[in-house]
Amino acid sequence: MNKPPDHAPDASNAAPARRSRSLSAVAALLAAEALLLWAAAAWLVLELLTATPASLASAAAILVLVVVAALWVSAVALGALRRRSWIRGAAVTWQLVQAAVAVGCFQGFYARPDLGWALLLPSIAVIVLLFTPQVLAETRPGAARPE
Repeated sequence: MNKPPDHAPDASNAAPARRSRSLSAVAALLAAEALLLWAAAAWLVLELLTATPASLASAAAILVLVVVAALWVSAVALGALRRRSWIRGAAVTWQLVQAAVAVGCFQGFYARPDLGWALLLPSIAVIVLLFTPQVLAETRPGAARPE
């Protein structure tokens, strides 16, 4: 009785909408940042097992912070692939934290400008891409998402 007309498109046959290049770039940059955080966590575990830290409590706290950051950025990257609206705020927050670390790399006695630029440039790129019309449209609440 409530059968749709024969010419109506079937939702199961609809091709999934393609992700924009901007959103794909955001997801790729976030995934790369997450992978680097996981690599840093693995390096910290190795260092904790092979070297004697000046403070075991500080070493463990830094390790926990890096693991939490890796989990967070991994979740944001996955959310970007799934076009979730909450990723914009989470990604901007992470990029601002990363930019603050980058600024710290430019100054001080042990300054590492190369590391500072390696942190700052992706942060700027992600922030700019997050506010492109394509990314805003795809991550808007209620936007059509393929499941």
